[in-house]
Amino acid sequence: MRSKAFFINGGAGRVITSIPAFEKYAETHDDFIIVCEGGMNFYKSHPVLHKYAYDNWHKDLFEDKIKDRDCVTPEPYRRWHYYNQKCSIAQAFDMEINGTEEPRDLPKPTIKLAKHEGIQGLQLVDEAIKVTGKEKVVVIQPFGRGVMDEGGYIFDPTSRSFSLGDISKIVNDLKKDYCVIIMSEFPFQTEDGESKYPFILPQIPDVRIWTSIINRADHFLGCDSVGQHIAAATDTSVTAVIGSTYPINISYPNDNQFDIIDLGEDKRTFSPIRLTMEDYADMQNDECMAMTEDDIASVLKSCRDRLGKPVKKKETTETPTKGFGK
Repeated sequence: MRSKAFFINGGAGRVITSIPAFEKYAETHDDFIIVCEGGMNFYKSHPVLHKYAYDNWHKDLFEDKIKDRDCVTPEPYRRWHYYNQKCSIAQAFDMEINGTEEPRDLPKPTIKLAKHEGIQGLQLVDEAIKVTGKEKVVVIQPFGRGVMDEGGYIFDPTSRSFSLGDISKIVNDLKKDYCVIIMSEFPFQTEDGESKYPFILPQIPDVRIWTSIINRADHFLGCDSVGQHIAAATDTSVTAVIGSTYPINISYPNDNQFDIIDLGEDKRTFSPIRLTMEDYADMQNDECMAMTEDDIASVLKSCRDRLGKPVKKKETTETPTKGFGK
């Protein structure tokens, strides 16, 4: 039987959720490769998988590595168990890669950062603490991959992201007592007129540096996107707000570090991403991330309960140290 070349596409969240399956595969196979169509991301420096992973532009990759192998493209969204809400994306990857017939329990993904990446994250958080004057840190990722910016109007046609109005209310509340760091490629203002309570919106393109920042943070608030997977891997507590997607598929409902606020429960329609091109489900789900004042209050309560009593920055302080991930 020929060895395999696994092609992994999509964003960093898919890469992270594939890691446990590949760790299992490596326990019984040594002659395989992972072709990273979206970049090596979190396979880089992984204690087991780094040696198997290659960017798809790697020199002579076809002749040296692919030609004598069978090419396989695992697609978790096309597993029956996934689109019938019987498993997570990590379990679906496991079924695709390891050929298991039913979902099984998997460990959290292993993420390994280099020292310089860990230090960069610590320095950025330390600077944010100095600017805000608050010791406890919450990282907020308001938008998922589907978000669009149309002339300054930020919206998500897939209904997986916060609306700008809702996230502004949440940020305005939390920044009074905590150091708020926004994880977003789209700059925005909360327009509350309270400049004495700043928040931090760094433009950091490297998701591995964001991993270091989330790892250092006291809490993470996000939607259906990569940040919650990073937080799960680094044992950072999470408030996950879910709309058009299902928590069992894309989040961690059985992890006691997670508070899941499911806005789409009982009203969403499954969107067959990577199965069909129809847009009816997205149209049906258009209001799944719309929040009431009670929903916002629930998010704030979760964050404040997890963060605990606010602590102002002391005159002299050492940078808090937390491990650089697994």
